[in-house]
Amino acid sequence: MPETFLLWQRRSSAKSPKRMAEPERRSGKDERLWQSSPDANPPQTQIRTEQPHPSPPHKAHRNHGHRSQRSSEGEQSMPEIIVAGKYRLLSRIGNGSFGELYRAEGLKYGEKVAIKLESASVNYPLLPREAKIYEVLRGGEGIPHVRHFCTEGVYNVMVMDLLGPTLEDLLNLCARSFSIKTTLMLADQILARVELLHRKCFIHRDIKPDNFLMGLGRHCTQVFMIDFGLAKKFYSLRSQKHIGYSEKKDLVGTARYASVRAHYAEQGRRDDLESVGYLLLYFQRGRLPWQGIRAQSQVQKYEKIAECKANMSLQAICAGLPTEFYVYLKYCRKLHFAENPDYFYLRQLFVVLFKNQTLLNDSLYDWVLLQQETQAPQEKQGGKKVRERGRDKERGVTERNRNRDRQHPRDSARNRDTNRDRGLEPIENTTRNGERNGVRGKGCNQEDKSPKKDGEACCSYHLRKKRVRDRERDRRLEQQTERRIHPEPQEPHRMQP
Repeated sequence: MPETFLLWQRRSSAKSPKRMAEPERRSGKDERLWQSSPDANPPQTQIRTEQPHPSPPHKAHRNHGHRSQRSSEGEQSMPEIIVAGKYRLLSRIGNGSFGELYRAEGLKYGEKVAIKLESASVNYPLLPREAKIYEVLRGGEGIPHVRHFCTEGVYNVMVMDLLGPTLEDLLNLCARSFSIKTTLMLADQILARVELLHRKCFIHRDIKPDNFLMGLGRHCTQVFMIDFGLAKKFYSLRSQKHIGYSEKKDLVGTARYASVRAHYAEQGRRDDLESVGYLLLYFQRGRLPWQGIRAQSQVQKYEKIAECKANMSLQAICAGLPTEFYVYLKYCRKLHFAENPDYFYLRQLFVVLFKNQTLLNDSLYDWVLLQQETQAPQEKQGGKKVRERGRDKERGVTERNRNRDRQHPRDSARNRDTNRDRGLEPIENTTRNGERNGVRGKGCNQEDKSPKKDGEACCSYHLRKKRVRDRERDRRLEQQTERRIHPEPQEPHRMQP
């Protein structure tokens, strides 16, 4: 598992905030985030320990993107905690580069959100700074919306949109390897997010699969970038100056995906882009060549990883992959520290490769196809059960009717006669002259499909209608004949006086 240097640890001696050190060990008071200090009364924070609120069962996919080590406490029931008077904590999701992340819901509308907590007593709190970066990126595509930020008691609280699983979780779901189609579709979105961040004069410095998440609902095909706790401003719009280059710097970020120069020098935009290249190789192969290196200490391990990256050629790193991956990493390594990268060129490398592979950008990622494959047999089996249930129902009705006819033969005969009289059952009895279904002059068996003539009846209902029409016609003819034979007497014309 990659080790990430953290910037928020306590420092016993006066050191520069830019220097990196080992992560601090949390004290006993901070182990449970819902417990406040004995002499502190956090405002607007309600803790009701007498009514425990059970957390939902653990799911395979975490709904927000920080690589975390789930403890047994997070899976057990939590006391009911109200944050900012609007949100109730449900369960612990994990911890990121700093602070801890929780799933919560709104008290008024029940909307699901993610809440990040950080102890406000640390020497260098980073959550307020991260909230400001989110505010700068507000409205950008693939940037989660921050709903609320405040300091309550001994904790800094940031409420943001709840997102879907991380790319690391989805990689585990897809057997530790993405197809070339999924990798290229993700590459285009990831490069777009990094370009947006760089245009706002910030560099991320912690590019890794856990910091890229898929959305939920209508944003389920969109990639989101999170965790700007280690982000840094590289350009000042006020002074129009770029930060200076310097070496002998400690590593900031994750050693597995960090660039070669990030191990010993100041990072810039080129280092974020190089980390994206390693990320894409990781998606294709499921591992990187410098994974699994062992050393006696963490410092020695990072030194060996840096030597492996520097000594291994790009041809060897990109062996077995399309040439575009090699061209991408070569371009990133040749960039100068303050040089503005050509993001359009880098994105077009993968767009052209996508077209050359004759692929369709339909947002059907590997995990979507895997989900469809698992749901198809279930739906097929469910449809089969419904059809079988319908057949059983029809058989049951038929059997009940047969049993009823056997038990009450007179009633069944009476019902058939009643239906025949009502026109619900066709009359099949023939007359002496060979009449059948109201048609005369033909044989008893008329199954030919010749077109019916005008006035010909096809069933007992039409036969009765025809007979009624015939009677009415005969009655009218009789009346007309009587009027002709016996005309009505005319009254004599009277003369006026």
